[in-house]
Amino acid sequence: MRLILFGPPGAGKGTQAKILEESLKIPQLSTGDMFRNAIKNQTPLGIKVKSILDSGKLVSDDVVVEMVQETISKDEFKKGYILDGFPRTVAQAEAFDKLLA
Repeated sequence: MRLILFGPPGAGKGTQAKILEESLKIPQLSTGDMFRNAIKNQTPLGIKVKSILDSGKLVSDDVVVEMVQETISKDEFKKGYILDGFPRTVAQAEAFDKLLA
């Protein structure tokens, strides 16, 4: 099962995602958590993201989608996942659609 929760900041996406995660027994993912984990583990993509953030720039849609792809390709997400706040842009949605096709 794949779920995507949309909404503005403060709408309760994270709260609902945690409830769904517990009841459905599938992991919740947010791009912020993905970035923090990749940076902490010093993955090649994490190093790239850290460099972008340290320079004060926004992470591009391509890099965000690449991070999501890298994450959901892991075995622990084969049974499903809950995406919290992704995709945020039309470009991300279109790229994610192609990724899943």
